[in-house]
Amino acid sequence: MECEICGKTVPENNPIRAKIEGSVMVVCKECSKLGTIQKAPQQPKFRQQPKGKKAKNTKNTGNYSRRDEPSEELIEDFNLKIRKARETKNWSREDLGKKINERVSVITRIETRKMTPDTKLTKKIEKTLNIKLLEKVNNIDLNQFINTSTGERALGSIMKIKRK
Repeated sequence: MECEICGKTVPENNPIRAKIEGSVMVVCKECSKLGTIQKAPQQPKFRQQPKGKKAKNTKNTGNYSRRDEPSEELIEDFNLKIRKARETKNWSREDLGKKINERVSVITRIETRKMTPDTKLTKKIEKTLNIKLLEKVNNIDLNQFINTSTGERALGSIMKIKRK
């Protein structure tokens, strides 16, 4: 088992789970200092199935493909672009809200960047204001980030870790 941040070997019999930036990861002792160490989750007790009935496989198979990844991303300054386009048309927030069937508070929160619109709402705003808010995302070749010592990919080989 390897550390999900730096790629170092982690003992399989006693892995360290740490919550770092809201995500629970299996990490080495050194990387565990970047977050808070979590207790090991309790193992579920074995439950025997009644005779004659097969267990249903409701668990997700874990099949994941690149097609499941989003191909478009919201631009950085979406809030400014929306406000500028709305003001160019001399519309108030109420006017825009009526045209896209949303409350004024939603428009206000988007324009003040307190809320990020989902894809459906973004497309409604794009169509109504005749602006472009979604941009194509280029696929990154993760093979260039393979950890040379172990040959595996780790989070730390892609991004810079800011030590405290």
